[in-house]
Amino acid sequence: MTTNKKYLEKLQTEATKSINGLASEEEIESWRIDYLGRKGKISNFFQTFNKLNAEEKNELGSLANKLKNTLEHLFEEKSKSIKTNNNQNSNFFDYSLPSVSLGSGSIHPTNQMMEEICSAFSKLGFNIFEGPEIESEAYAFDKLNIPTDHPARDIWDTIYVNDVKEIHSLVLRPHTSPMQIRIMENNKPPIRVVIPGKCYRYEATDNTHEWHFHQIEGLVIDKNINFANMKSTLFEFARIIFGEDTKARFRCDFFPFVEPGAEMSVNFKQNEWLELMGAGMVHPKVLTNVGIDPNEYSGFAFGLGIERAAMIKYGIENIRDFYANDYNFLKQFK
Repeated sequence: MTTNKKYLEKLQTEATKSINGLASEEEIESWRIDYLGRKGKISNFFQTFNKLNAEEKNELGSLANKLKNTLEHLFEEKSKSIKTNNNQNSNFFDYSLPSVSLGSGSIHPTNQMMEEICSAFSKLGFNIFEGPEIESEAYAFDKLNIPTDHPARDIWDTIYVNDVKEIHSLVLRPHTSPMQIRIMENNKPPIRVVIPGKCYRYEATDNTHEWHFHQIEGLVIDKNINFANMKSTLFEFARIIFGEDTKARFRCDFFPFVEPGAEMSVNFKQNEWLELMGAGMVHPKVLTNVGIDPNEYSGFAFGLGIERAAMIKYGIENIRDFYANDYNFLKQFK
């Protein structure tokens, strides 16, 4: 019996000493199997009880169970300690390492193009105005010499804010041209302005059309303004935006608020002509509508899509790319 007691004491000393040097989950599990497993040293000791009498079994059984509980406690504490150390090591961060670049934001390509266009016209002596996105039919159509039976006034092209049967129907502006009227009503010539802003049209989207887009309107009113003034101004603008070697051409077109009207195309890559904007001499009826004598004053107006200009300059094939929130697309314009 004395021998068995000494064995238990030796086993406790051995187990306690060996567990202190363990550092991994694999090692502590191996230790558990060695001492507390089904074929471990504690289990093997209990199997020797068949050779003992009842009194020895009771005494040694109590000592062996006490040792087993002690070793189980040691195992639990050591397991927790190893897991804690492992978690700390896995969460360790070396603050001396170089930082990771998070990248920087940039102005949206539509806004970049808008700023570039406004800057170009500012250099040519134009002032910049902005206007409301909700307009009355009077400013959006009537005062611009667009009659009530014009297709553009159909509900399929224009987004009406209230009932089209109402006398003063409101619309989401389909173009920035209404600001021509507002500026001429509140300012005496000479006038030289550009008006950037968002426009809305009720139409299907495709590679070149969106139901909302950005446009910039231009207006010049003064004495003795002629078509040659318009051509030279817009040609110089095209050279600023697309480069010194840019070529421009004007072909006849029709717009209700100008007469004569023209379509301006540019060629700056020596490969093809691309339509950039519509323009023309301000219609005498438009001048009369705002109280300007068309016999004394004349002028020209023009309008271009800002996304359209960006598509031409950067070779973008789909207008929907501007608003798809595709980072790979947007980061090209930093």
